[in-house]
Amino acid sequence: MASVTMSMLDAYPKSINLDRAKLAALIDTLNSCAQACTACADACLSEEEVAELTKCVRTDLDCADVCTTTARVLSRHEGYDANVTRSLLEACATVCRACGDECARHAAMHEHCRICAEVCRECERACRDMLATIG
Repeated sequence: MASVTMSMLDAYPKSINLDRAKLAALIDTLNSCAQACTACADACLSEEEVAELTKCVRTDLDCADVCTTTARVLSRHEGYDANVTRSLLEACATVCRACGDECARHAAMHEHCRICAEVCRECERACRDMLATIG
């Protein structure tokens, strides 16, 4: 079954400069990463040692915001600008790497951080893969 994202891209009436299947997968990955980061930040705030997790919460929230924004921009195609897309994907890959690194520091003690680090790494790879196709 196709994702909602893929169904919407398939329904788009004009041509899209990017591979639709790859674009749909990236948008879905970005949204999953944003969700994981939001949930991880919330879980961090629920931990007894919350003061030790302040940077993790901040990085989670930054990553969630950048992933959400990137997904939204990638969902719009009228007036497409490859330079904007490239800049957003670079920023997103950077914040995903930072968040993945920070969450990995806490992964041994907090399962939510381990999961989030894994999702961030996947999202960083997906952003870099799309960047390679844009050139």
